[in-house]
Amino acid sequence: MSISKNRSSIKIGRIILWISVVLTVIFCLAPVLWQLLTSFKTNEAISAVPNVYFPTLNQLTFEHYLSLSWGFIRYIFNSAFVSIISTIICLGIGAPAAYTLARLKIPGENIIIACVLIVSLFPYVLLFLGLLEIIRAIGLGNNYISLIIPYTGINLPLTILVLRSFFQQLPKDIEDSAKIDGYNTISMLWNIVLPLTIPALVTTGILTFIFAWNEFIFALTFITRSEMYTIPVAVAQIGGTSLFEIPYGPIAAATVTGTFPLVILVLIAQQRIVQGITAGAVKG
Repeated sequence: MSISKNRSSIKIGRIILWISVVLTVIFCLAPVLWQLLTSFKTNEAISAVPNVYFPTLNQLTFEHYLSLSWGFIRYIFNSAFVSIISTIICLGIGAPAAYTLARLKIPGENIIIACVLIVSLFPYVLLFLGLLEIIRAIGLGNNYISLIIPYTGINLPLTILVLRSFFQQLPKDIEDSAKIDGYNTISMLWNIVLPLTIPALVTTGILTFIFAWNEFIFALTFITRSEMYTIPVAVAQIGGTSLFEIPYGPIAAATVTGTFPLVILVLIAQQRIVQGITAGAVKG
C-alpha cells in the first residue's frame, strides 16, 4: 500500500510540476505572441470588439511591416553599431580589471570592489542630468560616442563583478604551470585564461549588448537627428495619420523587427550562455 501511495504522490507531483511549467511558459510568452499577432493583423482586426485573439487568413496582412520602409534598417544599424562597440570596449576593459581583482594582490582591493559594487547598484537614470550637461559642454550631441561612453560606463561595474567571480573559480594550477612555462601576466590572460572563460565572456557580453540595444532615455535625449535614432527611439516616434490615432500595427511590427536580432543572437549563443550561467554551480 505504501509503495502505491508513493507512486501516486510522485505522479501527482509530476502533474503539478508540468502544469506549473506550462502556466509559466504561457505567462511569459503570451505577450510576445500577442505582439507578433498584432503585427500581422489588419487594422480592422486590431480594433475589433470583442478582441480577435487568433485572426483568420483574411485578417492577416504584411502592410505594417511594409510601412516601416527601408529607413528602419538604418535604425537597426545604429543600435547594432552602438551596442557592439560598447560591448567590445566593456569586455576589453572589464576582463583585465576583473582578472586583476581576482588574482593579483593590489593595495585597497576590498575598497575598489566595494566601490564597483556600489556603482553597479546605483540607478543609472540619476546620472542623466549630469551626463547631459557634460554632453552639452564638450559638444558630443548627435554623436555615437555620446551613447557608447555612457553605456560602457554603466555596464562596466557589472562586467567586472561577473567576470571576477568566474576568474576566481579557475584552478590556480593552470596559471602556475603557465608561469613556469614563461608566460607573463598579459600573455597568460590572453592565451590561457580568456579562452577558458569564453562562456562567461559571451554571457556578460550579451547582457551588455541587450542593455545598450534597449536603452531609451539617453538615446532619446543625446540624439536628435532622425537618421541616428536607435530602435527604441524610432519605435517611439511612429505616429498615426492623426493626433488621436495610435498605430498599433506599425508599432508592433517595429517592435518585432527590433527584437528579432536579439532573438537570433541568443539562439546562436545559447549553448555558451547556458555554460556561462551554470559554470561553477557544481564543484567536483
